[in-house]
Amino acid sequence: MGNGARPAVLAGGIITLEFAAAVTRFVGSTLLPVVADDLGAGNQLGLLIAGSTLGLFIALPLAGRVLHHLGARTTLAAGTVAYIGGLVLAATSQTAWVFALGQLAGGLASGVLGVFGVSAAIEHLDDKIRARVIAASSAMWILPALVGPPVILALEHLAGWRWTLLMPVPIVLIGRLLIVRTVRDDRPQKEAPRPLGRTLLVPLGAACIVLGGGWWPITVLGSVAALAGMVAIMPRGTARLSRGTPAALGAMVLFALGYFGADSLVTVLLTTGFHVSLARAAVVLSAAPLAWALASLAAARFAHRRGKRWFPVVGLTLTAIGTLVLAVQLALDPSYPVALVAWTVAGVGVGLAYPALYLMATTAGTSGFGAAELATAVITAEAIGSLLGQALGGAISNTGESGGLLVSYAVFGVALAAAAGAAVRSGEPGQ
Repeated sequence: MGNGARPAVLAGGIITLEFAAAVTRFVGSTLLPVVADDLGAGNQLGLLIAGSTLGLFIALPLAGRVLHHLGARTTLAAGTVAYIGGLVLAATSQTAWVFALGQLAGGLASGVLGVFGVSAAIEHLDDKIRARVIAASSAMWILPALVGPPVILALEHLAGWRWTLLMPVPIVLIGRLLIVRTVRDDRPQKEAPRPLGRTLLVPLGAACIVLGGGWWPITVLGSVAALAGMVAIMPRGTARLSRGTPAALGAMVLFALGYFGADSLVTVLLTTGFHVSLARAAVVLSAAPLAWALASLAAARFAHRRGKRWFPVVGLTLTAIGTLVLAVQLALDPSYPVALVAWTVAGVGVGLAYPALYLMATTAGTSGFGAAELATAVITAEAIGSLLGQALGGAISNTGESGGLLVSYAVFGVALAAAAGAAVRSGEPGQ
């Protein structure tokens, strides 16, 4: 294969695996009520949901070590086998615990494959192509979000939920085939991964948050543990927002906390605070990711240039404004059209910010990290921020209907504004 073809094939493989991840996510969430009913697990929904999430967080401290010891090809093969094996185990399960075990295996594999894909992009793709891959990967969530649920339910009706659960397998195999053609000559990475130590606090803290049942002492304890583990995974200076990659990773944590926390409560905000129907709330919910994907595709054309750090600053500022407008509307005079525009603007802001922010968070620069460690750091930053945002939003919003939601969205808006401030420091000196 010519040198010109290798980056294109690798990019195609990474985007294909992202599409498979999106399909897997929507298949699992759409089929959840059917699976729970068939397995008699109506009172064990937390167990059915938690498996894949915990698998991801368990994988994050281990993925770099797996890549270091096994090398690229073996890691890719092992991750693919574990992913498919987890789906098969879940699809053939007769109890909720076996289903959760299959989901756990799938989550582990997804975490390892995610780190592998990002690290391969860091090593083999230049900034211009990486920015476009990041934007295209975001766009891969549009089709499953728009048409996934009805198609999945139709397949479930025709073939049953067990066969439908296996729908992502061919997509994963295609993505693996594309990637393995470009990394077949790679050797195990030279840099040794960071010691495990406190990094294992990440899965421990995540388990407390996910399985704690919303009891605030367990949620707080889990959040503290997860943050301590995350700091151990990040480059030195991330907590202080040191200039360069550390600040970009700090901005990624704050962005994920603010945006994904707000996104998780949009339907509750609109149905409870704005008193609109679930169907109208779903329109607002879908508008932001669609705007995100389209804006990302446009921004990716410029995100690799010298002024790239201003895209996160401007984009995150727009997202903060859109989120705070929702809080102000809730406090004053709720308006559905204003909410629709505000959350769409928030999505546009994310689309402008995300490719460049992700690019700077995965550029070695001042971090001194290798590809696998940078990949682990950026995935951990986004995953922990998202988990904390959802946990924080759930805890605050439970303190009172409109009052709790108002405070939640104010907090999310402030977090996004802080992310924009951190993004100012994300460029290397001289940029």
